[in-house]
Amino acid sequence: MTDRLTNSYDVMVLGGGAAGLNGALMLARARRSVAVVDSGAPRNAPAGGVHGLLAREGVSPADLLARGREEVRGYGGHVVDGEVASVERDGEGFAVRLADGRLARARRLLLASGLVDRLPEVPGVRERWGRDVLHCPYCHGWEVRDLAIAVLASGPMSVHQALLFRQWSEDVTYLAHTWEPPTAEQAEQLAARGVRIAEGEVAALETDGDRLVGVRLADGTAVAAAAVVVAPRMVARAGFLGGIGLVAVEHPSGAGEHVPTDATGRTEVPGVWAAGNVTDPSAQVGAAAAAGAAAGAQINADLIEEETRAAVAARRHALG
Repeated sequence: MTDRLTNSYDVMVLGGGAAGLNGALMLARARRSVAVVDSGAPRNAPAGGVHGLLAREGVSPADLLARGREEVRGYGGHVVDGEVASVERDGEGFAVRLADGRLARARRLLLASGLVDRLPEVPGVRERWGRDVLHCPYCHGWEVRDLAIAVLASGPMSVHQALLFRQWSEDVTYLAHTWEPPTAEQAEQLAARGVRIAEGEVAALETDGDRLVGVRLADGTAVAAAAVVVAPRMVARAGFLGGIGLVAVEHPSGAGEHVPTDATGRTEVPGVWAAGNVTDPSAQVGAAAAAGAAAGAQINADLIEEETRAAVAARRHALG
């Protein structure tokens, strides 16, 4: 089920994940006209369940989003299937054009388009992503507790990942791969925590049927592993915002891109807020949803300020 996109809204939410839907829910309950535009490609689609979300632990990502869509619709919000192609200024608001040519206008925007994980180019990684190729211990650590875990060095946070996953298992191996070697301090930390270091480039993941059993190095060495941890480069879905001068920049962690905001979710472009992974790459579903709700409330407050100024000006004019 999808709703028809109408001509004009108070707010358009660009992205229909947890952040976007919760922002839309807040706005719809505030009696704002709101449309969520969603391309149907959530970042967590490969995962079997959402974790760390109070009262919804283990719910499938698809079920969570389906329920969220219906809740937004229940308060009069629209949820529209489509991909945003461009955003332009339109007077004091915005014109949002979809890839299929549809056009709608909005007074405010909530960017909740998320990000794309660019995975290491190692055979087997993409095929097993979200199953036993993982990145977040808080999302998947419990599911691989006490198993052999190999951490593929593929980003500036890889040593940190190895130290984190050590909390869930005593059997952790750091695969140096082609990344720069750990510093002396990092090597000492890994050794102190009992994390082994395997030198050499990783050639491929190895399986037995549909079960991951390890990785094979370029020199033929096999390293046993029931789970492989990677550090994907996180690329913000924000390319369509160039027309209003909003661009993604490097995240301070060095792990990828994000769209910076202030504490309220407001971006540097007036009238545009952002929430979820597009601005906070490490946010889990609960944090993304909370940020969406907070941004929705801030957008409503901003609209009220604008409407109040207009009402005061109209009253003064009427009174002469």
